[in-house]
Amino acid sequence: MPGGPFFSTSPQLGSAMYETLEIERQGQVATIWMNRPAVFNAFDEQLIAELSAACSELDGDDGIRVVILGGRGKHFSAGADLNWMKRAAQYSEEQNLADARQFAGMLRALAEMSKPTIARIQGAALGGGTGLTAACDMAIASDDASFSTSEVKFGIIPSAISPYVLRAIGPRHALRYFQSAERISAERALAIGLVGEVVPREELDAGVGKLVDALLQGGPQAQKAAKELIAAVNGQKIDDSISEETARRIARQRATDEAKDGIAAFLAKRPPAWLA
Repeated sequence: MPGGPFFSTSPQLGSAMYETLEIERQGQVATIWMNRPAVFNAFDEQLIAELSAACSELDGDDGIRVVILGGRGKHFSAGADLNWMKRAAQYSEEQNLADARQFAGMLRALAEMSKPTIARIQGAALGGGTGLTAACDMAIASDDASFSTSEVKFGIIPSAISPYVLRAIGPRHALRYFQSAERISAERALAIGLVGEVVPREELDAGVGKLVDALLQGGPQAQKAAKELIAAVNGQKIDDSISEETARRIARQRATDEAKDGIAAFLAKRPPAWLA
């Protein structure tokens, strides 16, 4: 795991309620480890349900400032579990809809967490693994990582993950990769915006730790408000309405105790309360 002043030397694993995950807490940082390395952290119904529950648990924990999503073993996530796919192939349309809603709900729970989220990617991040990468706010990949929206190879489409992948790479790249199912190298993923940084495999934890340290410098309520701002402003026409909306948001934030302390701390050359 990353090192640095914001990490405790004795991480705590809080995984009693999970069978496919481990939750590792280090100070103000929690890592959700997908823990099915024998099947390359492939998704099934249980992993999907437990990821949803873990996102809810950590989002409600005021002691956690940053959430990292990682995968144990050689690969981040190889996508759908083969046994799950076999079961799904026999489902009725109604059963498929219920199953798809669970997956879509998990991705949304991750994407809408009120605190910063980082995907820590090594090895394969295929299908739903690409979706998890895009659903996190930020992603750092090792140089051996690879991605794919491979669903068309199985006669299906990357529907549930599409809002997040489109947000990351845009429609032009999506038109190619949703249809070609080509493997996307780490370098290509960086170029198209799927990940924000690529580092050597042995430096992955250090790279994540550096980003975590930067995130912990910011005010937690301001970061939450910043995420909400992006959701409200993205794609909107720049007109009187959006100008008024942004003015109201900054005015509301300036009036918070966190902002007042942050500005006072800067002027007094002291740490703000969230770093004290």
